[in-house]
Amino acid sequence: MSEPLAKLHGQIDRLLAAGTFSLEPDEHHAMLLAVLREALAYAADQNPRLKNYLDAWPIDYRTAGSIADLPFLPAAAFKADPPLMLVHPASIIRTLASSATTGQTPSRVVLDADTSKRMVKGVTSILRDFIGPKRRPYLIIDTPETLAAPAELGARGAAIQGLRPFATEVVFCLKGGPGGNIEIDERALLDFAERFGHEELLVYGFTYVVWQHFVLPLRAKGIRLKMPHVRLLHSGGWKRLQDQAVTRTTFDSGVAEVLGCDEARIADFYGMVENVGVIYPDCDYGNKHAPAFAAVIVRDPLTLRPVAPGGHGLVQVCSALPTSFPGHLVLTNDIGEVIRYDGCPCGRRGISFRFVKRVPKVEVRGCGNIETVRERPAA
Repeated sequence: MSEPLAKLHGQIDRLLAAGTFSLEPDEHHAMLLAVLREALAYAADQNPRLKNYLDAWPIDYRTAGSIADLPFLPAAAFKADPPLMLVHPASIIRTLASSATTGQTPSRVVLDADTSKRMVKGVTSILRDFIGPKRRPYLIIDTPETLAAPAELGARGAAIQGLRPFATEVVFCLKGGPGGNIEIDERALLDFAERFGHEELLVYGFTYVVWQHFVLPLRAKGIRLKMPHVRLLHSGGWKRLQDQAVTRTTFDSGVAEVLGCDEARIADFYGMVENVGVIYPDCDYGNKHAPAFAAVIVRDPLTLRPVAPGGHGLVQVCSALPTSFPGHLVLTNDIGEVIRYDGCPCGRRGISFRFVKRVPKVEVRGCGNIETVRERPAA
């Protein structure tokens, strides 16, 4: 390992070891800015095309005094083929691709072993802050086949695996049915509810899977579970539900109805392939937060300057985690709202924000609906 890369790894590790959401904003900004400048310098050394882009930026990233001044990439840059990379192709252990509708190009990022490990650490530290370190029975609203090929995990499989460190026992409650359909495994589900119904429980499912293959079938059969202490996390798939006019309020009330829990125990989290390793769960006040090793900037669409509290704009995600691909500063196609720059009632420090919608007439992206594809052999 080169000396610059070893230094960068050490800086990233210190951020991962810092309090996930407890750093004072100025301290957080200074620490993350230093790492991002080093990361950009390393990226420039590894990728000549990226170096040209960074050198043409109006502000020199090596002396920039603010994360907002650093050069960012548009999310569309990750649709390149071959994918943008900062490592030799032989070092790549996995390529993650966002979902895309027919005829559209998915975003792709490459992971080497070091980046992959940091992604796991990042997600785990965020989830631990939201659900605590306690292990508990874990119900997965999906089929076992989702994990059939661990080397090629997609978003659903990766999210399922990311929660396993918090589990004492794992149960899948969906199964394959006739014609390749997905159906409820009633025996597994009802047995789980009977054994653990009054314990603290963890449940995860992809948003549209939870609604389409769990809530609607249980409602149709009149099945109501009694799991008042459950914590349900879900992610991805909102586009499909919006097409069916299913709002977040409708979703939360439907899930709470069939699980027998309070709506406050249901939490959505946002993630995207270009920002892999960082997720944004809702806090108790409906806000999202950036951890110590990441940041979020909401930019005015016309001036690209950061907006004031209450302002709406384009969401830029920032991450110190990757060293195999240049996903450090990415301007997304999502519109967000800054709630506060510090002082969320939940107690987490730094920016609190909400995702509002996708920019109108922008190509539909996968919203973190990630599937893994095999890397092509080097020519």
